[in-house]
Amino acid sequence: MITSIVEYKGDLRTECTHVRSGQVIITDAPLDNHGKGEAFSPTDLAATSLATCMITVMNIAAGGRGIRINSMRAEVTKIMVENPRRIAEIVINLDIKGEYDEEQQHVLERIGRNCPVALSLHPDLKQTLTFNFGN
Repeated sequence: MITSIVEYKGDLRTECTHVRSGQVIITDAPLDNHGKGEAFSPTDLAATSLATCMITVMNIAAGGRGIRINSMRAEVTKIMVENPRRIAEIVINLDIKGEYDEEQQHVLERIGRNCPVALSLHPDLKQTLTFNFGN
């Protein structure tokens, strides 16, 4: 089954439609690459996908283990380089609110670091991941 349809809308903008749900994401080229920067850029989405994948699989794992996660929030920073233009590093600072013992923290962090997106990214792309557990 097709996952998404991506249409070029002109002016360095795309409209991405998730086929199953109909949800739409707009992308723009970034300001530093001839764009307006009025929406996520494709590389913004790649970096953000890592955080969303981590949060998703950690919550799946927590639910299956009876671990209660009160809330999660990730700050994502994407670092670009030239020649060739690419993402060199994704920095994620993840705050996980709740009460966790050392083993639960270890399990959740291991699951986050090994989410499908993390394992799909090129090994040369540096992933700097910080897990902050607390109330």
